[in-house]
Order: sequence, then structure tokens, then C-alpha cells
Amino acid sequence: MKVKEKVVVVTGAGRGIGRTTAKLLASEGARVAVWDVDASAADTVVAEIMQAGGEALSARVDVTSRGEVQQAVQTVLDRWGQVDVLINNAGITKDAQLTKMSEEAWDRVIDVNLKGVFNCTQAVVGPMAERGKGTIISTSSVVGTCGNFGQTNYAATKAGVIGMTKTWAKELARKGITANAVAPGFIETEMTAAMPEKVLTTMREKTPVGRLGKPEDVANAFLFLASDAASFITGQTLGVDGGLVL
Repeated sequence: MKVKEKVVVVTGAGRGIGRTTAKLLASEGARVAVWDVDASAADTVVAEIMQAGGEALSARVDVTSRGEVQQAVQTVLDRWGQVDVLINNAGITKDAQLTKMSEEAWDRVIDVNLKGVFNCTQAVVGPMAERGKGTIISTSSVVGTCGNFGQTNYAATKAGVIGMTKTWAKELARKGITANAVAPGFIETEMTAAMPEKVLTTMREKTPVGRLGKPEDVANAFLFLASDAASFITGQTLGVDGGLVL
């Protein structure tokens, strides 16, 4: 894949899909900014990348804070002079049925999963537009297209990501910037590890390929969309779900 020397920002890169994505892109020659609200986790990922011969920097970033996001973007620009790719991966869950969901749970998930994507994208499109090229990739979910029991807030954010992505594809194409989303199914991460085993077993049975996804499955999709091979693709949502939504 053609990502050598591209500058890539990955949010939520301290663990799970983000960590795997950051390390994969670095192994392919990208210079990776590892952002996470957990500074220690981000530092660990950067250390692993550098030990493997890659180039990376870390930043403690709460994507809900516009100030922190803007400062982190400036750090990337000061270090490497550009941002080629933004991968909006940071996300959380606070599940409950509609009648039991608290306002705090609704607000927090909306802030991180939706406003956070908005904040980060808005912060990088200026530098990208100045260079006349850039790539925005955001993490949605099969839940964003199909809904899911107990996830009113999460489903709303992931559907919103798809809507924003399509809008940005229309607005930013003339500036040389593409925008796409990736919609994972159920992936083996710390987030799904907290789910009841009965639910996970049901998801395996419903998935035609017969297993849950691995972080590498999603990371490979990010790698493709970040590469020059995907330069004519914009406004799309790539499902990485083992056929779950068929």
C-alpha cells in the first residue's frame, strides 16, 4: 500500500483497533501521530513503533476538547509539516435501554463519538486544503446502519458519522480531500470483551464467516483507504463485518 512517508493521525490509538492500525501504518512507512486520552497507553504504542524502526509521536488528547485537538494538530505540523490522513477512531460505549439511559450517558457518548469526530476533522481540513490533498477516515459501525438493542446513543453517533462523511465528501472534494467511513461488525477488543459471552456467541452465529473480527481486519481497511490506491473513493462506508448485515 502506498502510505510511505504519509503523516497519519490516529485517534483512540492507545489500544484495540487504533493501536493495531497505528502499528500497521507505521510498519508500512507512515509517520504516525498516536492520540489517546490515556497518555501512558499512547506512549507505549509509540515506543513499540519506534522499537520496530518506525516513526511516531504521541499526544494525550481528549477529542471532546477543541483546544487539545488544535494543540495536538499544531504539534504534528511542527514536527512533520503536514497532515495527510486523519483516522477518527476514538469512541466509547455507555449502553442502556432507551427508558433506562441517563442523560449523562447520552451526552458523553455523543460528545466523544460524534463531536470528537467533528472536532478532529475540522482541525485538520485547513492544513490539508492548503496542500490540496488529504484523507479523512472515520469509524462508524454496523450499529449505525442497523441499530442495536440497548445502544440508542452509540447507534445515533455511528449513523451520524456516516452522514457527516457523506457531507464532507461533497464539501471537500474540490479541495482535494476525500472522506470515507469504515463500519466494523463485532471485533475482538477490550470494548467487546466487556459484553456478555451469550451476546458474543449470538454474534458469531449470525456472522456468515463464523467468527468475530480481529483488530487487524479493520486496520487493513484503514490502510487501504489511507493509501493512494483509494484516491478515487470518497463518500463511502466500507463494511468490515464478516457479512453480518447481509
